[in-house]
Amino acid sequence: MVERTLSIVKPDAVARGLIGEILRRFESAGLKIVATKLIRLSRSRAEAFYAVHKERPFYASLTEYMSSGSVLVSVLEGEGAIMRNREIMGATDPAKAAPGTIRRDCGKDVEKNAVHGSDGAETAAWEIAFFFTPEEIHSGRQ
Repeated sequence: MVERTLSIVKPDAVARGLIGEILRRFESAGLKIVATKLIRLSRSRAEAFYAVHKERPFYASLTEYMSSGSVLVSVLEGEGAIMRNREIMGATDPAKAAPGTIRRDCGKDVEKNAVHGSDGAETAAWEIAFFFTPEEIHSGRQ
């Protein structure tokens, strides 16, 4: 089934010039980039995006980190895009991620793990709408 998912290239990966490498991996795996923009999240916007983690001990450092520099937000589209993206990203902890995954190759630690990706269909729909209007998303089926 063709679906859409959200991807974020995190601040440290943007600062290290990894946007092209990360997007290349998505495209090489058959995912189409149907929307993208480089933005800087305010602290309050980062807090709103990660509100689901508000009670977790890492919430404050995560929202501080995600608002510390530019991020690239993208909508990826393709067959099984949510799970495919998660496979390409690898485990949250780069030390535990499989060889050849983005987090293993580009991540530094659990927080600075280079990328974020939606974990399910409902989350993907909410996350995409958080960053993009329908008019900003183009069909990958051309």
